[in-house]
Amino acid sequence: MDALLKNSYKFRCLARSEKAEKALREKGIDVFSGDITIPETIEGALDRVDFVIHLVGIIEEKGSSTFKSVHVEGTKNLIAEAKRAGVKHFFYQSALGADKSSWSGYLRTKAEAEEIVASSGIPFTIFRPSLIIGKWDGFTKKLRDLIKISPVIPIPGDGKSRLQPIYINDWVSCMLKVLASPDSFKGIFEIGGPQQLTYNEIVKGLADVMKSKKTITHIPMGLMKFGALIAEKTIPFLPVSSEQLRLLETDNICDMHSVEKNFGFKPVKYKDALKEFINK
Repeated sequence: MDALLKNSYKFRCLARSEKAEKALREKGIDVFSGDITIPETIEGALDRVDFVIHLVGIIEEKGSSTFKSVHVEGTKNLIAEAKRAGVKHFFYQSALGADKSSWSGYLRTKAEAEEIVASSGIPFTIFRPSLIIGKWDGFTKKLRDLIKISPVIPIPGDGKSRLQPIYINDWVSCMLKVLASPDSFKGIFEIGGPQQLTYNEIVKGLADVMKSKKTITHIPMGLMKFGALIAEKTIPFLPVSSEQLRLLETDNICDMHSVEKNFGFKPVKYKDALKEFINK
């Protein structure tokens, strides 16, 4: 939102809670109160809107907020409203590895949402990012809290699966290019940073930036999965859910030059990005 304001875009935000609505209004932002999982609450939300940026998503299910209800039904409702309102371009934030045949409910429903967007008849852009890191990213925050609190730094399994973290500011730069020229960025784009790092390197990089000297300890994946099933319901700083632990057993990477090839600039490296927001 800050980037949109800085670049003088006129935009409207959909807010699900009174707290979010109040915070947005205090910034002078046009707000529509609604919930994409309840179609009648978003009627009129996209009136006079040319471009939709659909970022709504969850990484774990809680109560009625399931992957199906949020990713699939929510996207279906938003597309229906976009078609009614005559939206000219639709952006959807998916995930690297999205696949309708995936065992993962998260990745499977992301792929289903992609299909809804792609078959809507509205010109579209879909981003499939790897891990997005930045001031507000929940993964890094939970991992940082764990490093602070735990006497040792636990790593699930051998920690050799690879991720390709991209800094949120670089993601925003890609998004702004799409906004400026939507016809130039139709289709699906895999988004990743300039490094393919193992989970070991992700954790060590964060510990280094935090100046933590704690010992890194590998814990058998089976034990972690069992513990996560219990602990994720009671420990708020657990960095990964049981499903995310399974996802950590596979690589989540794309072309290391994807951003440079498609958007014309080189994103910053992982530790350089961390230094921009950790300990600040």
